[in-house]
Amino acid sequence: MTKAILDEQAIRRALTRIAHEIIERNKGVSDCILVGIKTRGIYIAQRLAERIEQIEGQSIAVGEVDITLYRDDLSKKTKDNEPELKGTDIHVNITDRKVILVDDVLFTGRTVRAALDALIDLGRPSQIQLAVLIDRGHRELPIRPDFVGKNVPTSKSEVVVAKLVEVDGNDEVIIKQKTSL
Repeated sequence: MTKAILDEQAIRRALTRIAHEIIERNKGVSDCILVGIKTRGIYIAQRLAERIEQIEGQSIAVGEVDITLYRDDLSKKTKDNEPELKGTDIHVNITDRKVILVDDVLFTGRTVRAALDALIDLGRPSQIQLAVLIDRGHRELPIRPDFVGKNVPTSKSEVVVAKLVEVDGNDEVIIKQKTSL
């Protein structure tokens, strides 16, 4: 069974709210950078940057981080295959800047932990904040988002899938039962 929990309009509203919260919390965005976690976090970061510029009239730098080599489950996921590196692309120095890490769905916290490791290898931000479209709970690490589009209580037998037009051809967030192998 699949259930839509956010449609295109709801995603747009959630991102607009997050953009306002980022501006308010940081008293503007002059020393901030948005860094999206590959893959969908990048597109969410770009959308947030567009909304922030519309609201504030000031652009905000956007970068992307690839966490492939920082994952703690790399040996399980890759078996005999080499990990596919997609590259980290941050064009500004993050040292002494406020970095807002952006992802689509926050679950166990392991992806965010890997992204934090990758960021720290690039510099020493003054602060790292976390923005997610969906927080579904079930954390395995002490990680809490600063900005959340929607909290979605789930069971571990469910999967939350964020679809974005840039990758999937449409905008929606769905929840479905995990398929057993």
